Amino acid sequence: MFTTAVAATTAAVLGIGAGVTPAAGAPAAPKPPTLRVLVTDDDGVAAPGIDALVQGLRKLDRVQVTVVAPADNKSGTSDMTTPGTLTTSETTTASGYPAIAVQGFPADTVNFALDGGIPTKPHLVASGVNAGANLGPVTGISGTVGAARTAVRRGVPAVAFSQGTTEGVETDYPAGVRQAVTWVKEHRKALTKKNPKPPTAAVNINVPTCTTGKVRGLVDVPTATGGDVTQVPNCASKEKNPSDDIIAFVNGYAPLSPVPPG
Repeated sequence: MFTTAVAATTAAVLGIGAGVTPAAGAPAAPKPPTLRVLVTDDDGVAAPGIDALVQGLRKLDRVQVTVVAPADNKSGTSDMTTPGTLTTSETTTASGYPAIAVQGFPADTVNFALDGGIPTKPHLVASGVNAGANLGPVTGISGTVGAARTAVRRGVPAVAFSQGTTEGVETDYPAGVRQAVTWVKEHRKALTKKNPKPPTAAVNINVPTCTTGKVRGLVDVPTATGGDVTQVPNCASKEKNPSDDIIAFVNGYAPLSPVPPG
C-alpha cells in the first residue's frame, strides 16, 4: 500500500503538495484536468517495459501519454547527451502506440521533448519500466534514472520505474505497472496544480519480480551506498523497516528513493 510517508516524501522532492483526502460526505470533486505524461526509457522504444507502462497509463482517466524514447537500447548511459542536432523518426511501441524514436541517449529524449519536440510541456516525465532493478550504487549509471534526473534539472517532475529480473523467471512488468499507476493516481492532482514549486529530486521506484509471495508495497527509503544488488528478492519476508533501497527490495518491498539531479 502507498503510505502517507511515501506520499509526503515524493511531494517534497517533486515540489508538489501531498494529496488531500476529501472528508466523508463532501460533494463530489470536479473532474481533474488532463495529466500530460512524457514516457521514455533506456531499453529502447520497442522494449516491452515501456509498452507496458504506456498501456497502463492509458487506462487512467484524463491522462495524455506522449512517447519519446531512444531508437535502440541505451542501458547504463546515465544522463549522457549527444552533441549537435538529434536525428528522430516516427515509430510505435511494441503494441502500436505512436512514438518518436531518438538516435541518442535517454537524456536526449527528454531534452528533445522539452526543447519543442512535442507540442505541449508535460506535467510529468515517467521513465521505464526498465528491465532490471536500479538500486544502490547502480542508480547513478542508469539511463532510466538519468532521463528522470534530466527532467528534474529542466524543472519537470520525474519518476523512474524499474522492474527486477531473476534468471529463469519471466519479468513481471505488470507488477511494475501497478506500482506506477498507483503512484500517478496518488499524485496526479498535485502534478497538475498551477505554478508548482520546482522539483528538487527525481523519484526512483524499483519493483521486485516475486517468485514467492507478492510485492509488499512502496516504502520510502534512502539509496544504499553499497551492497549486493544481485540478490533474489524474498517477497514472503517478514522484515520490517528496511534501512535502504537494497534491503527493502530483497525483502519484497518496492523501494521509493529520491535521487538528486546532480
